[in-house]
Order: sequence, then C-alpha cells, then structure tokens
Amino acid sequence: MTDTTTDTASRAAELLKGHRASIDRLDAILVYTLGERFKHTQAVGKLKATHDLPPSDPAREAAQIARLEDLAKEADLDPEFAKKFLNFIIAEVIQHHKTHQE
Repeated sequence: MTDTTTDTASRAAELLKGHRASIDRLDAILVYTLGERFKHTQAVGKLKATHDLPPSDPAREAAQIARLEDLAKEADLDPEFAKKFLNFIIAEVIQHHKTHQE
C-alpha cells in the first residue's frame, strides 16, 4: 500500500471507530429508555387489572402511532419503521397487561 492509501484507510478506521462508539452509546440509551417505559406500562397494566379495564386502548394506540409518525418525520426517520417499532412495543405491552389480568 502507498502512504496515501494507508493514511486514508487509517482516517477511515478512526471515523468508523467514532461512529461505532456513538452507536454503542445510543444503543445503551435505547435499552435504558425502553426499560423505563416498560416500568410505566407495567404500572398501567396493574392499574387496569385492579380496575377491570381492558388491556388494550385502540384510540390511545392510534393516537400514539400518529404522534410517533410525526416525530419520525421531524427526526428524518422513516415513519413506516417508527410505526412498526411502536406496534411491536404496543403488542408487548398488551401481552403484559393481559398477564396482569390473569
């Protein structure tokens, strides 16, 4: 390899290292944020079970999906991906709520 190629590869490796470090930090933020979110949804599930409320709230879920799609657009994130992600989370939350009602 020439010195120029080596320098370019070295700079690319450093940039890659920086991006990966940022991704790792963001992944940690996502995991802790989801953990905090699920603490609240668990409390909601217990509250719903105690008061004999249904585990699912379709109107709230639809509003949340619309809100998240808007946020995704603002964040330059594919709204369809955001919708799929929230639907996955909602399905998991509903399962937790059903568990509390059993």
